Amino acid sequence: MTARIHIIGRKNSGKTTLIVDLIAELSGRGLRVGTIKHTHHHHELDVPGKDSFRHRQAGATPVAIVSPGMTAVFRPNASGRAADGYDWIAPAFGDCDLVLVEGDSQAAAVKVEVWRSVCDTAPMAADDPAIAAVISDDAPTVRQDVWPRAGIAALADRMWNLAQSAKQATG
Repeated sequence: MTARIHIIGRKNSGKTTLIVDLIAELSGRGLRVGTIKHTHHHHELDVPGKDSFRHRQAGATPVAIVSPGMTAVFRPNASGRAADGYDWIAPAFGDCDLVLVEGDSQAAAVKVEVWRSVCDTAPMAADDPAIAAVISDDAPTVRQDVWPRAGIAALADRMWNLAQSAKQATG
């Protein structure tokens, strides 16, 4: 099973920037990194009016788009639970060394929080012991380890070690 780490944090905490930096660092080391963007918003991912959308509206499930440069699959998440979506798409990430998920603080998976004091909110980790570590160049008051955001190579090492530990723990 591929290790999955959720990078969580409040709006404008730097999640996307961190993930992009981690992808560049880890893939530069020869690792295959997959990503998933989680959202709590219910919005249409397919384009209304296009053929694939019309196929879904007619009752097809799943619906796929395959082109020379990209493949996409649209499938309803009937349960309304993100966990079911992760289980369903897991085979697509089977050849990855690591999967980084942006968001989903409720996931039953390894979570690391990005926190910046300028966001003027308390770290989620202060109330959530399931968060493994906090990434920040500030000094949050939390029980978890705080990893400096500066120095992406060292941070990538920590994330990789965390992923390997999680992978060993789940078998």
